[in-house]
Amino acid sequence: MNQEEIIIEGPNIAHSSEASHEHGHEHHEQHFVWKYIFSQDHKIISKQFLFTGIIWAIIGALFSVFFRLQLGFPDSTFPIMEKFLGDWAKGGKLSPEFYYALITMHGTILVFFVLTAGLSGTFANLLIPLQVGARDMASPFLNMLSYWFFFVSSVFMFVSLFVETGPASGGWTTYPPLSALKEASLGSGIGMDLWLIGMALFVISSLLGGLNYITTVLNMRTKGMYMTRMPLTIWALFFTATLGVLSFPVLFSGFVLLIFDRNFGTSFYLSEIFIGGKALPHIGGSAILYQHLFWFLGHPEVYIIMLPGMGMASEILSINSRKPIFGYFAMVISLIGITLLAFVVWAHHMFVTGMSPFLGSIFVLLTLLIAVPSAVKVFNWLTTIWRGNIRFTPAMLFALGFVSLFISGGLTGIFLGNSALDIHLHDTYFVVAHFHIVMGVSAFFGMFAGIYHWFPKMFARFMNNTLGYIHFFITFAGSYLIFWPMHYEGLAGMPRRYYDYSAWHSFNQFQGLNAFISIVAIIVFFAQILFVINFVASIFGGRKMTTPNPWGANTLEWTTPIHTGHGNWVGEIPEVHRWPYDYKDDGNGNDFIPQTVPLKPGEEAH
Repeated sequence: MNQEEIIIEGPNIAHSSEASHEHGHEHHEQHFVWKYIFSQDHKIISKQFLFTGIIWAIIGALFSVFFRLQLGFPDSTFPIMEKFLGDWAKGGKLSPEFYYALITMHGTILVFFVLTAGLSGTFANLLIPLQVGARDMASPFLNMLSYWFFFVSSVFMFVSLFVETGPASGGWTTYPPLSALKEASLGSGIGMDLWLIGMALFVISSLLGGLNYITTVLNMRTKGMYMTRMPLTIWALFFTATLGVLSFPVLFSGFVLLIFDRNFGTSFYLSEIFIGGKALPHIGGSAILYQHLFWFLGHPEVYIIMLPGMGMASEILSINSRKPIFGYFAMVISLIGITLLAFVVWAHHMFVTGMSPFLGSIFVLLTLLIAVPSAVKVFNWLTTIWRGNIRFTPAMLFALGFVSLFISGGLTGIFLGNSALDIHLHDTYFVVAHFHIVMGVSAFFGMFAGIYHWFPKMFARFMNNTLGYIHFFITFAGSYLIFWPMHYEGLAGMPRRYYDYSAWHSFNQFQGLNAFISIVAIIVFFAQILFVINFVASIFGGRKMTTPNPWGANTLEWTTPIHTGHGNWVGEIPEVHRWPYDYKDDGNGNDFIPQTVPLKPGEEAH
């Protein structure tokens, strides 16, 4: 059977064009369970990751609203909290134990379940086969399993919210000994065990997905799709998967050892622990070992979250500026530099653990070095949009917001990367502000940019632009109003994760500012609800696509039919002849030349 005769209609099934013509609606007869639930179509799996990620994002953001009410108005009661949280907020006031649980679950949910699985799982699945010219992932079955491991891990994490002693409350980093001793606190009980099981399953999901993404990029590119012709989105997703495959097993080992300490009497992380004046039989362990294992993943995790946004922002900025990306090879090399350096900077999270000052100076140097490839990317983004014919779509605005937040948040990282300054700033609100702007909010902006831009590819409809603009401006302004003032609180020494600051005169001066931040956080939360309404309504009632390439883009995903079946292309997969950023006059009144257009006589390839 020739390649052009193949259309994939279901898992591991190939039909000739004659058969599919004779049974034109055969794919509609596939059972709902196999078509949408246990699907092996990468596009359906990307939607599953996206829907699950959105649900988790709402839960995680709602938790932040609850603890911001406590921080902003520590002397007030809010009966609505009791309706949501029950005994954990009796009389409308959050209990101290559950405050720490909310902090822990908020961080866990947004870092791992939304900005790792939700972001990479959605766009790696959607874009890798479509942009490299493949019918599906290298292993559709393992791809399906990667989602279901994520789903099962989500079930464990969700169930932990309802156990009697409450969910895990040792912080999203779950440092021992607090996380290693069941009797340490309420949140160190069964909720912590469920957290660890959920995270172990999450790591397995990430590894299955990452191996699939890497294999697909390396082995399944269409004819002419040399690696030097791949879109920057694919380069970014490729390095994201590489980071995950190399660093997640280290975190997995850290979790396994923690499970052993909690349940089997080992002492990997515990030594000379006393409770109520009584010594526990734990000798020889080190809590610092866990920090090394956690942060060896923890810092690559920053770029596992950031790199997809970098790739998608590059693509969206170029398309909507109607200009070629500036410095394509410099962008690729900077991605390689970020990927390599991400593995050798983890101990800058540990400057105050008593490490050797000489070793600390090495990590300071490596930490500051990673600013170089990041600065290259920023320069190239700004040069790409310089004097461009910019179209301010919602996706373009969020891509520009991503660049803005990446610059401003990244600059504050220079302070924290200095071991001497970090002694004062460590575990203060300065860290909260830096972390949220550069990793949390900017990564969300990259995700929103991708959703608005590729929504037509996923659902054959457009999201509402007016609601998109409202969503952007409230979120952009609100993000700076929430997190920028926190830098000043941190410089004043205000520590994070405290339940109530009113007892400290030195921090009580920020009470008005804390109330302001909480009010803005609530407004921004409702702006995200507006996005969800726009998203869901547009799936069913959005403006329909009338052309397969609404943005005038050059990459292969826009050469597929509007309603793309399993297999992506009807007939032969297109051949690639040029790089993905030929935004110039094609001689026929268009300002773009797709990758599938052969070079003209005398025309040189980029």
